[in-house]
Amino acid sequence: MSYLRISEVAALMGVSDDTVRRHLDQGRLTAVQLDNGRKGVDGRELAEFLHAGAEHPEPGVTVATSARNRLRGIVTRIVKDTVMAQVEMQAGPFRLVSLMSRESVDELGLEVGSIAVASVKSTHVVVEIPEN
Repeated sequence: MSYLRISEVAALMGVSDDTVRRHLDQGRLTAVQLDNGRKGVDGRELAEFLHAGAEHPEPGVTVATSARNRLRGIVTRIVKDTVMAQVEMQAGPFRLVSLMSRESVDELGLEVGSIAVASVKSTHVVVEIPEN
């Protein structure tokens, strides 16, 4: 199971640490006790929370774009069949969906709650595992 520090949760959600603490205080997220004695959040719970929030995203304004972007996020959903897989990620306010082989998902060890990096170039999204 993947447990995340409050600062990691904040970065993945694109909000401040204080906003994450408010979510914890209001019961929107459940706090877990980490090995270091501090509060954290279960990666699976965060993934479910972000997936539910992505159902109705707020429209954004774009003033500039890049041909290549790397977005660190959390895997919120994986759908596999015998050959292909659909991987959904939430990177701050952005929901990303990648279609890849089932073998790739298995080799990367991706599961709901995993931290991953989506590399976006043109119409392709490549999911990578970041260094710790």
